[in-house]
Formats: sequence, structure tokens, C-alpha cells
Amino acid sequence: MTVTFGLAVENFTPMSSKPTLDRLVAYATRAEELGLSSLWAWDHLFLGSKRAFPFFESLTTLSVLATHTRTMTLGTGVLVLPIRDPVLLAKTTGTIQAISGGRLSLGMAAGWYEREFEATGVPFWGRGKVFERNLEILHRLWEEDMVTGSYDNLNLRSVRMLPRPMPRPQVLIGGYVDRVLRRVATKSDGWLTYFYTADSFRRSWEKIRGFAEEAGRDPSELRNVAQLPFCLASSYEEADKKVRQFLGEYFDVAEWSESTPESAIRGTPEQCAEQLAEHVAVGSEHIVLVPYNYEIEQVEAFAAEVMPKIGHRGSELA
Repeated sequence: MTVTFGLAVENFTPMSSKPTLDRLVAYATRAEELGLSSLWAWDHLFLGSKRAFPFFESLTTLSVLATHTRTMTLGTGVLVLPIRDPVLLAKTTGTIQAISGGRLSLGMAAGWYEREFEATGVPFWGRGKVFERNLEILHRLWEEDMVTGSYDNLNLRSVRMLPRPMPRPQVLIGGYVDRVLRRVATKSDGWLTYFYTADSFRRSWEKIRGFAEEAGRDPSELRNVAQLPFCLASSYEEADKKVRQFLGEYFDVAEWSESTPESAIRGTPEQCAEQLAEHVAVGSEHIVLVPYNYEIEQVEAFAAEVMPKIGHRGSELA
């Protein structure tokens, strides 16, 4: 089985730094030159208080990167759908799909940071229901010529949102629990994971495919994207130390999920290739790397020394 690779982009940083446009553009254009297939922006309105993270908004970031790249899929990993107005989101994403030439892939989830829900007036404990409502509205506005319907306080009365995106953006759903995995199987184009080991990925991917079959859907229609930390070094020990420091500064993992720093791809080129091969063997189709400190040198070394070892195919995310 072959696999494609993409990169997370540094649209947020620790408090000691800040994201910059020049760095993002240079990173994206070099990644495209090296044969990477996609770029993925993180999504939060704000995150943390005492330990706050400077954040560029995800869709604005992707709009900029769309004008500096030509072939790369542009994704969100993941967009917090319940706190977004679905009508405005349909227009924004439809516009990005048009200006990018159809390259938008929306990873979405119900969210977890309660302060963002409080600040946007969205009930945190009803976020799953709001997620499904917003997703239905998005699909209708993207795909139907004339839309009429009432959704809570949203009244769509013979509205036409033109131009409609052709094709509509791909929708991937992120999440962990069975309820969400069923949503992936029945209401999306596929699944997006966050820091899963190969074994954890395999178990949940098998569940999703089973849920699709139960619902009468062909599991082969579903796609998957796996986000994984990455650090290349002269030894496993050196890479392990560096990537743990990086993850500690930038990222959290939910204690109740199977996300873990142990998912990091790290070590020498040969060791990294072996670890990635484990993910390919359990069905990973598109792997999005989060490189150590977002260093372009890490990306260049990956393209030169690791990609050729693992049957990479240089095409867009299908």
C-alpha cells in the first residue's frame, strides 16, 4: 500500500513566540517544492489563559496559503464546528474552495475547550447536536440550489448561496468515542486522527468501517488522515528527547482519549521509516506530520531520507 504525506502548519505558537506570515509562506512553498501533498492549520479562537497560545485563525491562514501554493490540499485539523455560524462558514469555505481550485479539506470536531463555547454563546453540553445541525446546513448550502428550512433560531427561507463550490469541500470528522466514530461512518468523507499509535488507529478504523457497513455504506468510500509528531535525529534517544520537549511546549492530549506523545515518529531515517510503515500496514492513507519546532530542515530531511523508503506517492489527498 502506498501513502501520501502532508504537514501541519505553525499557525499557533507558545506564548514566548508568535506565528508570522513570512514563516508560514516560506514553509508552505518549500513543502510543495519537496513533494508534500497537503498543509493543515490548527483551529481555536483562543486557548489558555495564564499559558495563552498566540493563534492565527485557521481559514484565514489557509486562504493566504492558497495563493502561494498550486497543488497542495489545504486542511483544518480540526475546525471546531459548533462555535461557527454555519451560514457564514458555508460562504467562507465555499470562497476558499473557489480561490484554491477545489483544494479544501475540512477536518471538523465538536470541540473540547469550554471557554470558547461560553464566549460564543453556544451550549457546551449540547455541542454534539449543534455539530450535526451545522454540518447539515453546510451540506445543504454547498449542494442545493435553493434552501428552505428552520434550525433552532436559524431560518433559511428560499436562500441561494452562489457560487456553489464545485466540488464541495471534503469533510473529515475527528474524534474518539464510538458515538463520534459512527458519525464519521455515516455523515462524513472520512476520519482525521490526532496523535494515535498504529495499534490505536487500527482498532478505531476497523470500528468505523464496521459502522459504515451496518449503515449500508461502502467502507471503501471513506478516507483517513493521521496527524503524527515527527523528529529526525542521529539517534532514537536524541529524537525522543527533542520531540517530547516540543510536544510539552505546544500540545495537550486528552487523558480520556488514546492520543499520546508515544505516537511520535522519531529517530534515524531508517527508524522513522519503520515506524511509518507500521501506520501504513494498518490502513493509514494520508499522514500529516507535525515536525519538531516546525523546522524546515526537518521537512527537507524527511523528504530526502525517509519518504523514498516507504512507497510514497506524490499526489493530492483523494
